[in-house]
Amino acid sequence: MAIARPVRALGLAAIVMWCFFLWQIFKPSTPIRKPSDLPSLERDPNLDPTGEPEGILVRASEAYAPDAANPARINATLLALVRNEELDGMLKAMRDLERTWNNKFNYPWTFFNDVPFSDEFKKKTSELTKAKCNYEVIPKEHWEMPSWINMDLFHESTKILKEQDIQYADMLSYHQMCRWNSGMFYKHPALANTQFYWRVEPKVHFFCDVDYDVFRYMQDNNKTYGFTINLYDAPQSIPTLWPETTKFLAQHPEYVHENNALQWLTDKTRRPDHYNKANGYSTCHFWSNFEIADMSFWRSKAYEDYFNHLDRAGGFFYERWGDAPVHSIALGLFEDSSRIHWFRDIGYQHIPFFNCPNSPKCKGCVTGRFTDGDSWLNKEDCRPNWFQFVGMG
Repeated sequence: MAIARPVRALGLAAIVMWCFFLWQIFKPSTPIRKPSDLPSLERDPNLDPTGEPEGILVRASEAYAPDAANPARINATLLALVRNEELDGMLKAMRDLERTWNNKFNYPWTFFNDVPFSDEFKKKTSELTKAKCNYEVIPKEHWEMPSWINMDLFHESTKILKEQDIQYADMLSYHQMCRWNSGMFYKHPALANTQFYWRVEPKVHFFCDVDYDVFRYMQDNNKTYGFTINLYDAPQSIPTLWPETTKFLAQHPEYVHENNALQWLTDKTRRPDHYNKANGYSTCHFWSNFEIADMSFWRSKAYEDYFNHLDRAGGFFYERWGDAPVHSIALGLFEDSSRIHWFRDIGYQHIPFFNCPNSPKCKGCVTGRFTDGDSWLNKEDCRPNWFQFVGMG
């Protein structure tokens, strides 16, 4: 019996719809497109299989026990600037770092605050580690606003910064923190005999097991500074930082290292708007909430003279100069760029950005993820500039 034409048409339509449905399910996946104005990363090295760094590596041993008679630990500390009310966030960060690294090496923790730490803070932090914990108060002369800063000008300047949506612009304590992290922390008497530090902030996360002494890696392989994340800064927060830097360089050209990273500091191809608003500085910087560094560099005459020049210029208060761009500019100018190390094997998050290696030693971190926030945050990724500069991209 012949099938009526309408029925045949319905049957054909059903077959077509079923095929379309199957195609939608099994078609090849299409990567999510970034908006056209976002920078493209030619090749993200984080997607490559990630092992330990090349060079001399020292493993955990009995000499790293907390009570070792002849400890293998060098003059180094885990360092945190933290308030009593940030205890919960600090405990989270400590748990991660103790689990992934410090339980094997037992380096001391040194906590800094502008007021004394509470008994609760001391008790709960010391319970999370077998290592020694030190609790230090910042001297007033290191923390308070210097005498040459005009308070009226400070308040007027912060109003302008706030109108430009610069985060924390009207928080005096944030300006004080940036100044302290830039040029004061390494002068604290508690660090007088300490050479290396690993900066740790509350609420950060560590995802990967690290099985070598990172401080010995820095020392034995002649490294000055280690980072994980590289970002652009808000140019409205630092409009005179580069002009003041060029003034300093005109007075002290002898401080510029022959193997500097000036090209990275002054790149304008990816974010010309930042370069223009920052008056010649790309605004690329090592995100300093994570940094493993040799304080000998900050204590050098070149850096001390540079910091003192900036401090007198007033930009830590009249603008919002952060320790990240200050440290990065100094490293890019005064240090051999080969002594700056990307710790690609250390999985790390400080909201909203990540360093996520492609490694079986990592858990809870999506390989190659830069941010889990809004897509526009991808514009803040300055890693491609650094990768290109050092020949990795």
